[in-house]
Amino acid sequence: MIRIALLSNPRSTGNRALLPRVRTFCAQHPEIFHYEVEHVDQIGTALETISRVDPVVLVINGGDGTVQATLTELYHGGHFNCAPPPVAVLPNGKTNLIALDLGATGDPIVALERVLEIAHSDVKSHIITRELIALTHEVDGVSDGLKPVLGMFLGGAGLTDVLLYCRNKVYPLGLPNWLSHVLTAFALMTSVIFGIRAAFLPERPSSVKVSLIRQGDIQGRFSVLIVTTLKKLLIGAGVSGGHSGALQLMAIDQNPMALMRALVAGLLGKLGSGILRGVHVRRGDEIRIEGDRSSVILDGEIFQAGKGRSIVLRPTDPLPFLRLAA
Repeated sequence: MIRIALLSNPRSTGNRALLPRVRTFCAQHPEIFHYEVEHVDQIGTALETISRVDPVVLVINGGDGTVQATLTELYHGGHFNCAPPPVAVLPNGKTNLIALDLGATGDPIVALERVLEIAHSDVKSHIITRELIALTHEVDGVSDGLKPVLGMFLGGAGLTDVLLYCRNKVYPLGLPNWLSHVLTAFALMTSVIFGIRAAFLPERPSSVKVSLIRQGDIQGRFSVLIVTTLKKLLIGAGVSGGHSGALQLMAIDQNPMALMRALVAGLLGKLGSGILRGVHVRRGDEIRIEGDRSSVILDGEIFQAGKGRSIVLRPTDPLPFLRLAA
């Protein structure tokens, strides 16, 4: 009986070294159905085929783009008759935020072994649900009519510039991920604290307007703008906030003291539990992002807002995921 369907993208950066080990592991465990795609456009066909083997768990092995495309197709495609199996994500991408939220860390093969162990036992006790972020565009207040793109973590404002800086200028250096992230954080702190502007540092964020239904607007230049349905953020803290809503928002003013306050509160586990000057923490069910030059990154993919063109975020119905931690 097939217990696990493993969907791999050989073209993802992490799989260049990992995939031979994954193939060997799958060859040793016939209860794993391994499907490889060469491009995200093939994921719909992959899920249609996977649905026929009726797996207990669907495992995604790829970078952020692969995870996003799979979740989007899983939600919209209807391949499992509205009852998809719980999803697990191997720690393979550059950021691994979704995998981290689900308790998958360290060696991807060890994580896959853990998924297989759970799939042979009481899967239900490890299932959790998460809403996804549905991103659409509106032009002069009217939807563009395109199918929403789904993800679980969105970065905007200065955070977008930092993520692009890390992707385009630091990752090509070929350094380990942890060192790349340290260098990026150092460049960010240099730019924010000392106000230094240079070609080798992240760009200064542009002004954006963020609107939440029934909670008003916040507008300005933000060093960090995060919207997520994950329980953990980049600085390792959840957002508690005082309002209900599936979408968690955190915006930090382009100000060194505001950034330090947020970092300290996050490390102490108190982010969102009180009012911090320059740190905006909200929850809601609809968030609108506007600005003349407002880029956001949703699970690795870039989206652009502009004059008369806004980005609208809403939560989806929950999907089942597999939590690996006890």
